[in-house]
Amino acid sequence: MRDFVVVGAGPAGSRFARRAAEAGYDVLAFEAGSVGEPLACSGHVSTDIWDFTPEGAREALLQNEIYGARFRLGGPESKPYKFYKDTTISHVIDRVGLDRWLADAARDAGADLRENHTVTGVEEHPDHVAVTVRGPEGVETHEAKMVAGADGPRSKVRSEVGLPEPDELLHGVLGFDETPDDQDFVDVHLTVPGFFAWRIPRGEAGVEYGLAARPGTEVREWFDTFTESYDADTTNRCSGLIPIGPPDTVTSRRAFLLGDAAGQTKPFTGGGIRYGMFAADHAVETIDPRNPMTLDDYETAWRDDLGREIKLGSWVRRCYSLPRGVQRVGLSLFSGKIGVHMDKPSTLFSREQLKAMFSRS
Repeated sequence: MRDFVVVGAGPAGSRFARRAAEAGYDVLAFEAGSVGEPLACSGHVSTDIWDFTPEGAREALLQNEIYGARFRLGGPESKPYKFYKDTTISHVIDRVGLDRWLADAARDAGADLRENHTVTGVEEHPDHVAVTVRGPEGVETHEAKMVAGADGPRSKVRSEVGLPEPDELLHGVLGFDETPDDQDFVDVHLTVPGFFAWRIPRGEAGVEYGLAARPGTEVREWFDTFTESYDADTTNRCSGLIPIGPPDTVTSRRAFLLGDAAGQTKPFTGGGIRYGMFAADHAVETIDPRNPMTLDDYETAWRDDLGREIKLGSWVRRCYSLPRGVQRVGLSLFSGKIGVHMDKPSTLFSREQLKAMFSRS
């Protein structure tokens, strides 16, 4: 019997598989298709990403360095409100490549990671969990002491064991223009009800355009209008769901959720790479597969680490829906040099942020 079966080999699942294997656990991981595909996530990440990757990943994956953002209340010709640092704020990376590097690191650590295996059923028992999988050689059932659901917004593990869904699912659309652009600012447009649209320069790799909104709205039409305003040729497009707001519990008797499946994302951007990998580390450090009671320790650990940031992030997101006049005043007041971390809303109140604000000329 395995110690853990991991469902999903995105950043959170591969991070957990790697760390658990390094800790001496017997880990079997499944990815429904090929690792990293289809792409449904932005490649704009904090510089902390390299703390989670193997040696050599930065040189292979880095596409551009970002020093700031231009917030706009209209199209490309509208007034930009600039927020910036003197040092690099974030990186733009090969997003598909990141998943592959993390999956390879899990394999190198000893995890048995299998692609093109779709989980079709999960059954919890008093002393184990049975995971049914459909793969190239047919249907198989694997037993483990616990199962980790890192299988995205529409988590099969979550539904099979009866865990609640995230508070909200946004519909995100990405498109890529191959025209090289090495600008060091991203553009954020607060023109989408309840969320925003973005333009991210990727150096020689081109430009990423994105937009997210609540399902049922005219997301694709808004995306077409947005990219047309930049005269962008986004022939390569993809879309996906973005979970916002973790449910009250992400653990059951012998199952636990990680990453998007657990709603471990930033409410103000929808990104969840770093949060999901932090949660994966907490899971390895707290969960003993022989003792289901340790699942409570995981719940406590990741919420203590990320709960405050997620709550503050939800307040930041509310600002996207303020009246235009209020947004204009707020952006004018706070624009300029900043001292915040892109994944930590709590740094809005940090000494570094106050210092940056009072140093403006």
